[in-house]
Amino acid sequence: MTFRIERATVAQIGTLCAIERCAVELFRGHEAWPSYVAVELPPDVLRDAVTRGLVWVALSAEGEPVGFVCLDAEARDTSIGIAEIDVLPTWGRRGIGAALLEHACEWARAAGYTQVDLGTLADVPWNAPFYAKHGFVEVDKQAPEFAFALERDRENGFPDHLRVFMSRKLQPIAADDWSVWPAPAKLNLFLRIVGRREDGYHELQTMFRLLDWGDELRLRPRSDGQVQRLTEVPGVPAETDLVVRAARLLQPFAGSDAGVDIELDKRIPMGGGLGGGSSDAATVLVGLNHLWGCGLDQAALAELGRQLGADVPVFVRGRSAWAEGVGEQLTPVSLPFRWYVVLDPHEHVPTAALFQAAELTRNAARATISSFTSGETSENAFEPVVRTRHPRVATALDWLGSYGRARLSGSGACVFLETVSRDAAEVIAEACPAAFTAQVAAGVNVSPLYQALARHRAGAG
Repeated sequence: MTFRIERATVAQIGTLCAIERCAVELFRGHEAWPSYVAVELPPDVLRDAVTRGLVWVALSAEGEPVGFVCLDAEARDTSIGIAEIDVLPTWGRRGIGAALLEHACEWARAAGYTQVDLGTLADVPWNAPFYAKHGFVEVDKQAPEFAFALERDRENGFPDHLRVFMSRKLQPIAADDWSVWPAPAKLNLFLRIVGRREDGYHELQTMFRLLDWGDELRLRPRSDGQVQRLTEVPGVPAETDLVVRAARLLQPFAGSDAGVDIELDKRIPMGGGLGGGSSDAATVLVGLNHLWGCGLDQAALAELGRQLGADVPVFVRGRSAWAEGVGEQLTPVSLPFRWYVVLDPHEHVPTAALFQAAELTRNAARATISSFTSGETSENAFEPVVRTRHPRVATALDWLGSYGRARLSGSGACVFLETVSRDAAEVIAEACPAAFTAQVAAGVNVSPLYQALARHRAGAG
């Protein structure tokens, strides 16, 4: 029988949890059996990993999940862990586990990680001996980096004398290999229009909050000067796509033969007010500046980004920030850690029409950072207009608003709610009406893009 490996989806979470329970049966009668029976893979943890693109599923020829691998969302600087790898016992001995393991390790290598870690049992053939065949070697489980995992295993009652930790070193990325780069989403925690410039652009004030979730780009340098987008994006021709335009804007600073292939895993809703296109463009600028060896500093890259769009510079600079002007005057701000439920109403909201709306408030009093942090400033100038013109978004705001202060991001259509814990956010997301899609994400002060850049720089030596 044949199988294929794809990224897992949220809709598959229940099935993946069931696969994990079936795989546990293989340990019946083993010393670790009581622990495996008592400790289940938490669906919320799996959902978190799925939405971050850290889970891959093996599908049968009929499209049924038969196994999966999950990487640890809590990765350390240049190493990442295998959190779970399971195959249905009826599909064992067909190379599925090996293929899933290699797939996850190859993604980790492309993402700039230099090592993959895992905890397993020493005496089970499909555990430590299996991993040893795939380049993993036993390491000191008393090492500081494994302290949390070891403590968790002991709390769960796994037999300490059989528990081992193993690591596999990953080869550096070659000059013509694919590399993986994140493009995080953003929220506008408030948005105020305070005037209009002589050139017709509106003067804005907003607080950009970066999220730890978003799109993923794959970049592969070429030596023929061609910029190729290999992923079809509905309604966006390659020639007008910001990722292609960003690469071409950077080309004069690279060698004359510098080119690139670009693949895009689109997770941020298009036109949702979450900055997806701008973030993708910023990731291309930052990623190719490294891969092509352009040597531009952050300010120069941000200026290139400004030529592509007003929101691009905040993603290039990679910090949650207070913004003024048309969004290009940025002041980095450290915001308290929060979780967010982001709701996609699946509605297209044309930004140009909102700016032209007669009822839009264009001369609000200027806010200050202190008025925002005190909670005095939290409105979005577009929200009243969107509520009137887009009933579906209004319904999303009202539903999410039943749990707290729901707000519009940017010019919409996505809406969001801030919570103090992931558990609270997950409860709300689970209750999301079928007509909408809910995403749980954490707000971050430093972009995941710059964590990836640090890994790639370290790997390049």
